[in-house]
Amino acid sequence: MGIRSGVASLPALLLLLTACSETPKTEATKEPEKQTEQPLTGRQAFQRMYPAARIWATDAQPLQLRSIDLQDVKAERGKAGAWQAIFVSAALGKARSYTFSVNEAPGNLHQGVFAGLEERWSGPRGQSTPFEIAAVKTDSDEAYRTAAQHGADYIKKNPTKPVSFLLERTSRFPDPTWRVIWGESVGTSDFSVFVDASTGKYSETMH
Repeated sequence: MGIRSGVASLPALLLLLTACSETPKTEATKEPEKQTEQPLTGRQAFQRMYPAARIWATDAQPLQLRSIDLQDVKAERGKAGAWQAIFVSAALGKARSYTFSVNEAPGNLHQGVFAGLEERWSGPRGQSTPFEIAAVKTDSDEAYRTAAQHGADYIKKNPTKPVSFLLERTSRFPDPTWRVIWGESVGTSDFSVFVDASTGKYSETMH
């Protein structure tokens, strides 16, 4: 009787041991959301490109810095997903563009710093002239805030217009200047505000 009882209880014991040895079921975990790359200010992007330009030419000076909007990266006030800087070297007699993009994008934009082809440069052509980095004390987001104050009425009437940024030094102003541009491009824009990149003060509005 005792043996039969022990044999009969054996299957139950095996089931119990099997249940204990099973790996506990875990709740289904959600896949981590894909992080959206964040746009950068002009200064942040410039600081990433400048070391590469100095490797190319120890006397490299910035000639121009402009923002580039990316379709997959939401632009913020004073920030963009990509930027392009043009550097010049008097010693080499050449100019070279660099881009910094937060991701791969059409238009030969590559994630990180990417160097363009060299071009001949024999000195200032057109209005732009090289400028000292130390002269740029105001970042693009700060320039936007100043420009927005002087373009409040226009912004109210055109709330969805894209905004881009251009930093350069011309004979028009004594210091390097941010041009905050409303519209698809400089050529098609009907409203832009100039902000002194050294002082951060409003310079002029162009309609």
